[in-house]
Amino acid sequence: MNKVILMGRLTRDPEVRYTQGNEPMAIARYTLAVDRRGRKDGGEATADFIQCVAFRNNAEFAEKYLRQGTKIAITGRIQTGSYNDREGRKVYTTEVVVEEAEFAESKNKNSNQQEPPTGPAGGDGFMNIPEGADDQLPFN
Repeated sequence: MNKVILMGRLTRDPEVRYTQGNEPMAIARYTLAVDRRGRKDGGEATADFIQCVAFRNNAEFAEKYLRQGTKIAITGRIQTGSYNDREGRKVYTTEVVVEEAEFAESKNKNSNQQEPPTGPAGGDGFMNIPEGADDQLPFN
């Protein structure tokens, strides 16, 4: 089973692009800063910076509502890959493919945050990819 649940804050605004073709698909990339439990020796909090990618409705939701500093909770799956860079070196990647996303704090906590009056998928705050739809994503 490959299932990830994370809660953290966006380190910057999502980067959203659209595929070319008859039916363009939104793809959003963002980094989530997820606090670690415990502290460093000096008492400083530590965090992991997790690369995330969202497709279709999840990407459009990110484009419209997510901004740097927004606290969200996501579920998804880890996806690894590799490619050769311009110098011919192999680069390995690890990212979370977002399957569901929701706000993790109220609008009042982050006053510059624009939230939809109800969840973007009909009231529960989650964005869902229909079962089997991720089989058609370009990164599977």
